[in-house]
Amino acid sequence: METRKNHSEYIPEFEKAFRHPRYWGAWIGVFAFAGVALLPPSVRDPLLGKLGRLAGRLGKSARRRAQINLLYCFPEKSDAQREAIIDQMFATAPQAMALMAELAIRGPEKILPRVEWQGRELIDALQRNNENVIFLVPHGWGVDIPAMLMASQGKNIAAMFHNQGNKVFDYVWNSVRRRFGGRLHARSNGIKPFIQSVRQGYWGYYLPDQDHGAEHSEFVDFFATYKATLPAIGRLMKVCRARIVPLFPVYDAKTHRLIIQIRPPMDDLLTADDVTIARRMNEEVEVFVGPHPEQYTWILKLLKTRRPGEKEPYRRKELFPKR
Repeated sequence: METRKNHSEYIPEFEKAFRHPRYWGAWIGVFAFAGVALLPPSVRDPLLGKLGRLAGRLGKSARRRAQINLLYCFPEKSDAQREAIIDQMFATAPQAMALMAELAIRGPEKILPRVEWQGRELIDALQRNNENVIFLVPHGWGVDIPAMLMASQGKNIAAMFHNQGNKVFDYVWNSVRRRFGGRLHARSNGIKPFIQSVRQGYWGYYLPDQDHGAEHSEFVDFFATYKATLPAIGRLMKVCRARIVPLFPVYDAKTHRLIIQIRPPMDDLLTADDVTIARRMNEEVEVFVGPHPEQYTWILKLLKTRRPGEKEPYRRKELFPKR
């Protein structure tokens, strides 16, 4: 069972049922990964890269979603180029997650020498002015690490999340996210608790790239295709009286460093219409992801919602048929 504070904040709670043998496999996986995270990065990154690539070959469904997404978004690239991006994506995923685990276990002091903030002066200025902030963060593999680092430095952070399917993984993952404080808001509770936190001075963490269906979304360009994009960030900046700051983490396995890229506040959204807001959101994703496509979670059903009369890409059986 989960406990809540102020009827809105999600706090992971250990359940007695987690001791049951049916969860032992999950716990073995958790402790094994924690052990790998304690290895020197120069040792673990090559190991995790190989394991990630192997998992990417075995995980047929996830790989197919990535293949379809990249075909739609980068039709100008060759099949070999897109496959190379996918292999590198699967390699990057466990490498970034291991850094997150290392941060939770060892604390920020051990990893800060391997973290580079590009544009940190932008958020330092916002903090000095005591302004409300919502970070617009494309769904990269290291997405939680900047929030954890800011929380470890005393900044209150609030984020929304979806629960994991496996209860043990969900408990561990969200416990790690909250390791240094901050608030987690379950998406099932709606947007109001998140808004309340930002109004109280918490810096919000908003992921702009999930498909929320056609009803409240705008169909706007996304790389070489289009995407149903929810322009909620425009409303959030008004009701929260917040500055919208794009941020994206890039993990470099060669140097074992995390580069946190920060771009100027999107103040132009304040008077923009929904179509413009949605397109600007996607533009920021393109600016970050274009040079580093391997950092992005291409396994998501990003392009599920299509215009009337167009078939959902993932239901097109002729595309990358399963073998």
